Amino acid sequence: MKTELVWEGKYDEFGNRREVDVAGSSMPMQKIETIDQPRSEAASKGGEFLLDFEKTTSRNDDFRSRLIWGDNKLVMASLLKEFRGRIDLIYIDPPFDVGADFTMNVPIGDGKETLGKDQSTLEMVAYRDTWGKGTDSYVQMMYERLTLARELLCDSGSIYVHLGWQAVGYIRPILEEVFGRASFRNEIIWKRKTGRGQTNKVPTEFGTQTDSILFFTKSSTNTFITPLKPLKQSYVDKFYRFTDENGRRYRIADLSSPSYRPNLKYEYKGYQPPEKGWAISRTKMEEWDKEGRLQFPANKSGRIQRRRFLDENEGEAVQNLWDDIGIVPPQSDERLGFATQKPEQLLERIVTASSNEGALVADFFCGSGTTGAVAEKLGRRWIMADLGRYAIHTSRKRMIDVQRELADQQKPYRAFDVYNLGRYERQWWQAEYLEGADEEHRKIVLEFFRAEILGSRNRPSPLIHGRKGTALCHVDQIDSIFTRDEAEQVAVATAQAGASECYCLSWEFEMDLRLTVNALEKKHGVRLKLIQIPREIMERNRTAPPPWLEVAVLEAEPVVKQSASGTTVDVKLTNFMPSLAEVPTKELEAIRERAVKSGFDFIDFWAVDFDWDPSRPFNHHWQDYRTRKDRSLSTVSKAEHQYEKPGTYTICVKVVDTFGCDTSITVDVAV
Repeated sequence: MKTELVWEGKYDEFGNRREVDVAGSSMPMQKIETIDQPRSEAASKGGEFLLDFEKTTSRNDDFRSRLIWGDNKLVMASLLKEFRGRIDLIYIDPPFDVGADFTMNVPIGDGKETLGKDQSTLEMVAYRDTWGKGTDSYVQMMYERLTLARELLCDSGSIYVHLGWQAVGYIRPILEEVFGRASFRNEIIWKRKTGRGQTNKVPTEFGTQTDSILFFTKSSTNTFITPLKPLKQSYVDKFYRFTDENGRRYRIADLSSPSYRPNLKYEYKGYQPPEKGWAISRTKMEEWDKEGRLQFPANKSGRIQRRRFLDENEGEAVQNLWDDIGIVPPQSDERLGFATQKPEQLLERIVTASSNEGALVADFFCGSGTTGAVAEKLGRRWIMADLGRYAIHTSRKRMIDVQRELADQQKPYRAFDVYNLGRYERQWWQAEYLEGADEEHRKIVLEFFRAEILGSRNRPSPLIHGRKGTALCHVDQIDSIFTRDEAEQVAVATAQAGASECYCLSWEFEMDLRLTVNALEKKHGVRLKLIQIPREIMERNRTAPPPWLEVAVLEAEPVVKQSASGTTVDVKLTNFMPSLAEVPTKELEAIRERAVKSGFDFIDFWAVDFDWDPSRPFNHHWQDYRTRKDRSLSTVSKAEHQYEKPGTYTICVKVVDTFGCDTSITVDVAV
């Protein structure tokens, strides 16, 4: 018999404990971007600048940190092969407010105007649909992830789980079950609100001003360095009331032994020892006397005391009540627009307490990227993951800023890479829930698209899978990219079927496909609408159709200039229309009109790879992006890139809109 937390899904119908399917959740990750902004800036200016950079760089090359887009259960399972038992510290801030409204306002253009942004339903797996079976499904979600987290931690590793009042009572028993009760260290209470403010204003209860941070370790040999905080001025004024001949402030401390020590009962300079003896030896007494650390009373019948100097007090040891760190102020430069964003000071305390320089720190609900930013500044390696595109985009910008800041200060920094699970995540969904059937996949896609499903006997072509009104529908395979060749074949099939329009539904599209499609439409007299399949349809509890929108339109051209130093190349953006996939439906038409008038206002970030190779990840040679302080954005790159030898090169341009959705095209240039 034992006391335990039980929830639906913990045991199977035979009473056996359900294990976390690690093998079935593990899959390869795709590296899609490599980012070393300081080096890229040097490389774009040519060999001499790059050589100087390599001689003076403060970059550490022992590890490339990782920013990963995907379901964190799959991410963690996929990391086990390489990082099992290698992570020193995990901090996670999982969702816990089941009734929260997760819409947010994002600035566009110069920032004077904001638009509402919905989180995609897939992002809300851990936010809203996770509660499909109430608390049971939330607890199961956390159990699986905490189990994987323990496998990733090294023996001296620690995990901090940040929770609100809604979840802490459920998650602590889960942590005790996964890590063991003996591995519990503290429940840290963070007073995030101060003064009279309260976060809930219910007339029948007290306001809530705190969160809980549960601190567990993998073993009893965990790394821990007690953090210190500055002494309060009231404490200094009360106790450090004395000043020596050199102007040093000090306080008086007892020098008697707390227990009887006859060997330390000696007379010193005519002063008699305390009843139980001195706390230090004669040698130490003489040493402290020379250093001015002793306080001698005027009367020989008095007792010698010790001077404790204020300038030697490193601070007050931090206990489990953290009331000295506030939330990120609304006007702070640190503020990035995430409602649940945590202050860097909070993460600094956790990282310095439970890791050493060079340690590996992970956050699998990374949000705005605070954990990675703090880890990088403190000389730690990091891995971050999140399900949300916007979170990955925000974290990418933030980490580039940190790179630049540290490089400018000649402080150590590390390059990082962006990964995603991409088609593997879809393959896992297909194998797990569709039992591997591609026809079932096409059926689900067409049902959510509200299109008629055509059986194999009713299809005018094997490439045509459905009909919506007078238009035909093509659904691409789950693990493929819709290419130029496929677009040509679908256009021919549509024309032969006597239709004038076809929806091309795919998870991914080949770069620069829009320009090819324009030519195909003129050639075959049909219109091809490129529609990206929303990732939301993979969510188990999804019944209502998500928005289906055409892919973003992006056009650019090379800018070639001759100068005394040779030929330089830049890129000019000439047209952009965002996908608007995450705009609230009620605002869609108004925002679409706004985007047609000024599409560039919807660009939040863009980057250029001047020597793109489809077999390699996108390499950031140059980028520009809007920040809270600076809303300006150049539509022409300022890289002045120089190629080592003449030839024809392929440039890749990647744009991320203000909603976090990205699109890319390629441009050829001859130099």
